[in-house]
This record gives sequence, structure tokens and C-alpha cells, in this order.
Amino acid sequence: MATIETTRSIPVGALDQLREWLKEQVKRSFNGDGPPNEAKLQALLEKAYQHAKVNLPESLKRELLTEVMSDVLGFGSIQRLLDDPDITEIMINGPDQIYVERRGMIEKSSIRLSTDEILHLIDRIITPIGRRIDTEQPMVDARLPDGSRVNAVIPPVALDGPGITIRKFARERMNIDDLIQLGSISEHGAGFLEACVIARLNAVVSGGTGSGKTTLLNILTGYIPEGERIVTIEDAAELQLHQEHVFRLEAKPANADGKGEVGIRSLVRNSLRMRPDRIIVGEVRGGEALDMLQAMNTGHDGSLTTVHANSPRDAASRLETLVLLAGFDLPLKVVREQIASAVDLIVQQSRLRDGSRKVTSISEVMGMEGETIVMTELFRFEEAGVDENGMIQGSLVSTGMRPMFEGRLKAAGFKLPAEWFATPNRGFNSTTQH
Repeated sequence: MATIETTRSIPVGALDQLREWLKEQVKRSFNGDGPPNEAKLQALLEKAYQHAKVNLPESLKRELLTEVMSDVLGFGSIQRLLDDPDITEIMINGPDQIYVERRGMIEKSSIRLSTDEILHLIDRIITPIGRRIDTEQPMVDARLPDGSRVNAVIPPVALDGPGITIRKFARERMNIDDLIQLGSISEHGAGFLEACVIARLNAVVSGGTGSGKTTLLNILTGYIPEGERIVTIEDAAELQLHQEHVFRLEAKPANADGKGEVGIRSLVRNSLRMRPDRIIVGEVRGGEALDMLQAMNTGHDGSLTTVHANSPRDAASRLETLVLLAGFDLPLKVVREQIASAVDLIVQQSRLRDGSRKVTSISEVMGMEGETIVMTELFRFEEAGVDENGMIQGSLVSTGMRPMFEGRLKAAGFKLPAEWFATPNRGFNSTTQH
């Protein structure tokens, strides 16, 4: 290995050569047992560096060795983005096009990756969990070891080259107090949701992409009492339940021959044979919506799921559409009756224009009136202006309506405080029909 002398400007090619050489040296020391721990790797790197007889400035040396460490133990150049607690999403649109979401706002990163590096990163992410991606199957969902959600797309469907989107997983699980402190929900709204979960009401968390649905679902599951058998079903596992009696199921894609796929719907149907007290589906996005509603209607009270929709009314429409995807020729009235009898509560989670994520509505599904689903909004987010930093101010307040299922809450030991519903009805009609 040629010696690189200390200079003010080190040739990029020479540094790249040294970086690759160091990686190769430490990987040869693994002896087939996988990467060593961090301390051992640091020692190996230092030894390899000394063997190369390289004389770099100390700051550049530390940066170089850190990059090699990240590539061997982590995910290379993007590892520092994964380690940044302020970044919630990483979007790799192609070579030299990396964006991040930081505190709700999108910005371009200074990190650069070549097409080959992106493909290598995709392979590194999906191989350990048995997923595949190729020209026949150019899209894949996966997860990182910490639970972060990953979507990768390659040509021919990705016109400008391979891309990766990573929804980061919070290192520390958020709780309801965190949401209250962030202004994402009011104390009264939080107390009400706690009572609803413990009282075994069936709830759907509705929201758009990146609105925080899964985070809220994760928090709500924390209210489920110990001793209940919980079965979770997800496309890519990311829920973090702390209860002891939890059985986790994850969908499986087809193999290279197009066989062996196990979808969400199959898992929901199978879960009914597993004696669950509650079924938690990370997201319904197909025909499994029918199976989920049937489970809610047949003794699995207190089940929870999420759905992509921009309002409680849209969530009901979305559920209708998904039920029809199950392949049964059901009359629309029958579908709506299934929804109205199964779902007790729709919690709307939204990402506002300032990037903040808030619970913007809590609505009760009251039942049917003729051929329409009737819902009553119990809590609504009301804006109160914008602060000097451009952040939306406001709070989730009562509409003045009390829930029709209040008797079920009382039977579970909850007496709803009058102040939770003290906000007067400001002249709007909070009952909607669908």
C-alpha cells in the first residue's frame, strides 16, 4: 500500500483507495464469524491503518476510520443520517439525490452515493431478512434491525435509477405524555383514548402518509392490560408492544419462483384460530379489511388497525373500498353495516402544513341511518394561530358531544369527567352521515 503523505489536500481517489483497502483488511479478520464488536473492530482498523504506513492529519484519520466502521457495522455513508435523532425520514431519489426530513421539514443532504452504492445498500438491507429485488420484482418492503421501515425501488419502474425510502424507527418508544408535551394531543383527548382502549372499543387510526399513524397505534397498544393475548399482524414488523403475551406475525413475499407468499389477509384469517383477545393489524390496505371487520364483530373487541385516509368520513369510504377488494359481491348496504357494527371509534392523525403531527379528530361511529353510516365528532383540533417560528398553535378540544358508548366506559370503571366535554358546541353540526 503506497504511503499517503500529510498534505492540505488529499486526492479523493487516494482516500477512496485507502478506504477500500482498510475495509478489505478488517473483513479478512472476521474468520467467517460475522463482524466483530465495535471495540475489536476499532483495534483491527487501527492495526490495519498502521500497517499501511499512512500519515494523515488526525481529523482526517478519525473521519476515515469512522466511515469504515459505519460501512462494516452499519450502513455506510447514510449511517450518520440513521444516527441523527432529529431525522425521521431518509429519501434516496438516485445518485447524488438524498433528502431527509428533519423536524417535519424536508432538506437536501450533502451525502453523495453512486448507483452501485445504492444497489449495494439495498442488497445489504434486504438480504438478512430474506427479501429479494430484481427486474421481475423491482419493488420491496423491508426493515432495518432497529425496526425502521424501508421501501426500495429499482429500474425498470424507477426511471432515474434505484431509490430507497427509510422511515426511521424511534430509538425510544414514545408514550402519550410525549404526544401531550409535543402538542399532538390534549390531556383530555389522551385520557379519553386510554379509556376507550381499556374498555375494549374497536378503533381505527386514520391518516395520510407520514402522519404518524403507526406511532399513535403503538402508543394506544400500550394501554392494553397485561394478561390479554395479543396477536399483531404487519406487512413489515415495526410495532413495539411491551406486554408479555404477544404473538407477532409478519407477511412474507413470494420467492424467486413466485411461490410462498403469505399476505396480510391470510395472517388475519389464521389469527382467528390462535385464540386472540385482541388483534392488531398494522395497516389494512386490501381485502383483509373484511376479515378484520368480521373479527371485530365476532368477539375480538378492542382490536386496532390503521388506514390511509384524510378524514374520518374518508376512512369509512376507504374501508368500504377495501372490503369490496376481498372479492365478494356484497351489497354496499351490507358492507356499511359491517363497518358500522364493527368500528366504534375513528381517530384522525394529520401532518399539518408546518410539519407537525397531531390528532385532529376523534369520531364515534354511531351506527346506520337508512343506508348511511352516522358518525359524531367528539373531539376536534382547533387552530389558534401561528407562533413566531411558523408553528401552528391550537388544541384538541371537545365538540360538546358525549359518546353514545359511555355506558361501556363506565362498565370498565371509567367515569368521564365533565370537564372533558365542557367545551360548548360552537354552532357546528358535529354529526355527519356517510
